Amino acid sequence: MPFKRILLSCALVSTTFMPVKAQNTFELPDLGTSALQVLPIEKERAIGDVMMMQIRGSSPVIDDPVLDEYLTTLGNKLVSHADDVRFPFSFFWINNKDINAFAFYGGHVGVHTGLIAQADNESQLASVLGHEIAHVTQRHLARRLQQQKDNSGVTIAGLIAGILATVVAPDAGMAIISGTQTQSALSQLSHSRGAEQEADRIGMRTLYEAGFDPHASGEFLTKLAAQIRYRQKPPVFILTHPLPQSRISDVRLRAQQYEKRQYGQSLEFYLAKSRILARYGYDSQQAQEQFNKLLRENAYGDKSALHYGLALTLIDQKKFDQAWQYLAPLLERAPSNLFYLDTLTDYYVGKGEPDKALEHLRPFHQLRPNNQVITLNYAHAAIEAEDYALATELLRSFTLEKPDHFLAKQLLTTTYRRQDDKAAYHEANADLLAQVGAYMKAADEVQKALNHIEPNEAIKHKRLKALLGQYRQMQKELARL
Repeated sequence: MPFKRILLSCALVSTTFMPVKAQNTFELPDLGTSALQVLPIEKERAIGDVMMMQIRGSSPVIDDPVLDEYLTTLGNKLVSHADDVRFPFSFFWINNKDINAFAFYGGHVGVHTGLIAQADNESQLASVLGHEIAHVTQRHLARRLQQQKDNSGVTIAGLIAGILATVVAPDAGMAIISGTQTQSALSQLSHSRGAEQEADRIGMRTLYEAGFDPHASGEFLTKLAAQIRYRQKPPVFILTHPLPQSRISDVRLRAQQYEKRQYGQSLEFYLAKSRILARYGYDSQQAQEQFNKLLRENAYGDKSALHYGLALTLIDQKKFDQAWQYLAPLLERAPSNLFYLDTLTDYYVGKGEPDKALEHLRPFHQLRPNNQVITLNYAHAAIEAEDYALATELLRSFTLEKPDHFLAKQLLTTTYRRQDDKAAYHEANADLLAQVGAYMKAADEVQKALNHIEPNEAIKHKRLKALLGQYRQMQKELARL
């Protein structure tokens, strides 16, 4: 069973507002106050946490370690060359074929799978990320709040609801806006031309300083403009990022001011693109046909990424012998490549041989114990091999280092369930529910955990009672918003 197939649904709550993570803080930001008030950095981060929780609870967020590792590495490479960075950035994928990326309060940047599917190279993808990073560092959303002095009726809570609905489900978002504070809310959702020009300028400088091709910005905008020319309904990206012809011309002219460089191709970009196509774009048979077509066209030059994509689709179809013909040469050439190691785990687990995956991954984990791709695949193989002690040890250690890692918590919950450890399972499940703001359901899970505590476990009983009180308090604060 491929790794991504074991992921649990996050659609646990409605699209109403949810507070910040219970395990970190129990003090909610005042979301009902007027949007006219100054938005300090601390409050911006708190609002960003609320929005991220909302997105995780109601949207198709992809929890795929190898894709997350690629996107985070690419995003942080750009952030390291950006100015005015006030807090750590967080990058995540949305499973959506629309071309879109969006940034919001607190350094959160979401990328639709459709964006990388349509990008021709890594510089084009990086150009969009650099642009979104600039929106955050220049605090365009926060500044826009402060500039709307005549819109005293716009609250931060209402604004976030509109932004979330628009960037994640644009049709629903437009309906919400048209039914409430139409003009005032809509004006907040679309970046002004001045903000777009500033993000273009700063983003391109960041792009160049990080070693990418500045001409990629104009190339991608031109490609996007060509796609929407004859469409009656603009894509999501255009709803929040105006694209007049003058903007494209300005971007192309600005790129000419940078000295020319030679830019190599990124294998990781094409591997990520192939993984998106194989796992999130088509069904397995359609993806296989698409990869074969791209091979005939010699689309990527280097065939490695297309062979990788074929290996994924064949594993998903349980055609393991055919998949090995593509995967084995890739591993021989690059035995430590994270994309290949992840797929090797899928291969062995799919064949019912998780012990072989454990044996192969063990030395890599010893070298890189905190790497999410290696550790979570190692834990996944341990679960399938019924080595629950190893899986528990791996996941507990990993979540101590990365306490907000959703997939690691899902795997830990699965481990407890497989062991029939009911108290630990319900407590871990409560943690998952709290992370998407479902505090009442989380409290119910803690109560179930309490029902399975032995009389001599007084310390555990006391800790769970305290946690139960915390979740109930968070639910009360949520009800007051």
